[in-house]
Amino acid sequence: MLRQKWVWLKSLSPAQVVSGYYVMAVIISIILFSLPGVHKPGADVSFFHTVFMSVSIVSDTGLSIFNVADTYSVFGYFVIMLVLQFGGIGIMAISTLFWLLLGRKISLRERRLIMVDNNQFALAGLVKLVKDVVKIFLITELLGALILGIRFIQYYPTWREAFLHGLFASVSATTNAGMDITGVSMTPFAGDYFVQLVTVVLIIFGAIGFPVLLEVKAFLSHDKGLGKLPYRFSLFTKLTVSTYGILLAVGTLLILLFEHNNYFSGMSWHERFFYAFFQAATTRSAGVTTLDINQLALPTLLLMSVYMFIGGSPNSVGGGIRTTTFALNMLFLYNFAKGKPQIKVFNREVHPDDILKSLAITMLALVLCCVSVIAISFTDRQHSPVAIFLEVCSAFGTVGLSTGITPDLSSFAQCILMVLMFLGRIGLTSVLNLMGGNKKNPLYRYPVERVMTG
Repeated sequence: MLRQKWVWLKSLSPAQVVSGYYVMAVIISIILFSLPGVHKPGADVSFFHTVFMSVSIVSDTGLSIFNVADTYSVFGYFVIMLVLQFGGIGIMAISTLFWLLLGRKISLRERRLIMVDNNQFALAGLVKLVKDVVKIFLITELLGALILGIRFIQYYPTWREAFLHGLFASVSATTNAGMDITGVSMTPFAGDYFVQLVTVVLIIFGAIGFPVLLEVKAFLSHDKGLGKLPYRFSLFTKLTVSTYGILLAVGTLLILLFEHNNYFSGMSWHERFFYAFFQAATTRSAGVTTLDINQLALPTLLLMSVYMFIGGSPNSVGGGIRTTTFALNMLFLYNFAKGKPQIKVFNREVHPDDILKSLAITMLALVLCCVSVIAISFTDRQHSPVAIFLEVCSAFGTVGLSTGITPDLSSFAQCILMVLMFLGRIGLTSVLNLMGGNKKNPLYRYPVERVMTG
């Protein structure tokens, strides 16, 4: 019997095993959030609510059925920060770290699991990748906690409370979790531009993609002596950083435009800019906010939903279709309209498989989100379509922004959100691998025939 189970486990694909690891992470989280002392005395938390919160926190989403500050104790805050690491650093990275600490050799199969979880193309250097990712991630969280903790001393009565809020805010921002223990997100710091800038930097560190951070580290340590070749960034890093920057700039400008005569009416130029800049930076993957999004104009809410659908970068803490997928889709449309069969960018030609993959991911994401919006609209008709659309995009993009309808949704709708959060965290590449398996060369081909389109 045990032999049959072992054979069955070995027959599973890496994508199936990684997905199983995240299911186990949710189960472990449910157990942790059921421990005595996690909740404040008198807090009424059902088992279903615990499951929802576990999925939300493991996926680094932050959608919540209740107010975190009013429900969890200080011990509960630390449990949340621990579970956020599962989704932030990644299950396979954490597992690999423990294996290394125990002195265990990383097998070929385990390296393949790391490759799938980190969306890599090759097995070489994976263990070093994991070490560097964990190191950068934890150092970033600790530095952020120190800086914010010192800043928060002016906001809280004791240094212990200040540094607790600083640590939680840093972990939440770096993991792009969108959770807070203030009870009102980042609104107490709407006028503190230093706190906002630090938070945005932490969010970018988590959402830009670990390979980008590692290449920046390699660039800074590269020998720039006389006669040395300059460091060359990969196409992935160039495309990711440029797309991230363009989306941030365009988002800031559009929010300024949409809210000029609405929420920003009567504000100074710097208030307008920082409100718009912070929302453009956090909407895509982080979920914290310095304002009440219910007061924003309809075009702004739709823009935020689109940004959440795009999400963060590949191999980051963000969800959604990811920035490079969006970039390849836009480049494909432009080149197709120009009659160019290949996509050329930054003096490189994009592999056709990556173009097809980006289109497949986008189509699958559109189907998932559209079906989810229709299903929730059918069972929860009391909520506006815009609020439901934003909620679905927030869950799929693992963002956590909401107009406040999450607690009022039916159990069926909340189950849909849990599925979206889980799929958004493991990534649609893994979902496609689960659906279709590995690429196979056909044994034969049929005659080709054209089909009318458009």
